[in-house]
Amino acid sequence: MSSSSSSGAAGAAPRQLHLNINALHAGFLPSAWRVPEADPKAFIDAQHYVKVARIAEAGTLDAIFLADNAAIIDQIDFRPITALEPTVLLATVAAATSHIGVIGTASTSYNEPFNIARRFATLDHVSGGRAGWNIVTTADLPSARNFGRDTVPDHAQRYQRAIEFTEVVKALWDSWEDDAFVGDKAAGRFVDLARVHPIRHQGEHFSVQGPLNLPRSPQGRPVLVQAGGSADGRELAARHAEAVFSASQSFEESLAYGRGLKARAEALGRGPDAVKVLAGLTTIIGSTEAEALRRRDELVDLIPWSYSLNRLAGTLGVPADRLKLDERLPSNLPLPNGGNGNHTFFNFVVALAQRHDYTVRQLIRALAGGGGHRVIVGTPEQIADDIEHWFRHGAADGFNLMPDVLPGGLQDFVDGVVPLLRQRGIFRKAYEGRTLRSHLGLERPAHLRDRRAAA
Repeated sequence: MSSSSSSGAAGAAPRQLHLNINALHAGFLPSAWRVPEADPKAFIDAQHYVKVARIAEAGTLDAIFLADNAAIIDQIDFRPITALEPTVLLATVAAATSHIGVIGTASTSYNEPFNIARRFATLDHVSGGRAGWNIVTTADLPSARNFGRDTVPDHAQRYQRAIEFTEVVKALWDSWEDDAFVGDKAAGRFVDLARVHPIRHQGEHFSVQGPLNLPRSPQGRPVLVQAGGSADGRELAARHAEAVFSASQSFEESLAYGRGLKARAEALGRGPDAVKVLAGLTTIIGSTEAEALRRRDELVDLIPWSYSLNRLAGTLGVPADRLKLDERLPSNLPLPNGGNGNHTFFNFVVALAQRHDYTVRQLIRALAGGGGHRVIVGTPEQIADDIEHWFRHGAADGFNLMPDVLPGGLQDFVDGVVPLLRQRGIFRKAYEGRTLRSHLGLERPAHLRDRRAAA
């Protein structure tokens, strides 16, 4: 990837910025549901997500993304949680929109490949080719207990399962050739059975006969997304992901992460631009920087400090009483749960605290309530400047946006930041296609048998 310009190779179309909206119920900040215009029931209201998606589509964003959890892992006495199942909700969103991509999360730890392959192929069909699957492994004990387990599989084991899981899903998506469906009324010929193939997978974790019970989807297969920052997570992304959500806190970290990931993908026989790196970005926007800072502080001050301490302690894998608001983080913190926790957010939060020598209180405020993503507080111009700098100099192909409050914070971004990015020639003024692959500049993958024949 170019490290100095938004242009590609000579004669190639200029790189275009990619923007997703990460629709975290009421907004990224834990207090978002408490602002006057918010609906506390938005987290279980499909029309809330439809409204968010329509605002994003008006701004020609690439996709709406939904996270997911298999247990209650937040403090629900204070804030809303991820509650509605993503693919069901995204089918509703897709029916109410026409262009925006729909990316949902599903865990490889507590699902089966056939179910996930069928669910996301269905979403791709009903959306007309706009679906993406965010591949996650699940590391928390409450989720394990919801599936009859008393322990969480270790980190390496979870990712070994995830790699095989993804390979099986891709094989199932390719179990029908593109022209297997015939539908010839005159000849009475519905499907060409010679073009529908069992996958006959026998592996360490799964035994799956196949084929899938529906034709190949409009995109060939849904877009594969991943968000792991550990060595195992990067390996999964390099092998299979077409877009990666990163949590880099600095330009230098993101630049190194993207270069390493793309080099590994190329070493595995994929192209140098096979993976798009989309950095997580929380935006808090004001007409002046002072107004934006005041908005941030008002939202943070609506969060109980006990909540923020517990949230930060969970990210760091330490008891909350080890964190003192007006002291620095404890030194030499080990990875959470003996290395079996979330490496990504742990590493970035610790690095942020050390870089700025923050106290715990200052760290929580900088994280806008104790989360793990980079936060920009400022005017539309300041935010556009930051996005343009990261994009033009190769630190990211785009951003996974997490506005402070939804839908208001997204509307502020679409009204204030998007026009500036368009004026600077790095973001589309209109959709050029109708599929998520088109938005991301990804080719429709050839069928596995066609690829083998070409090889």
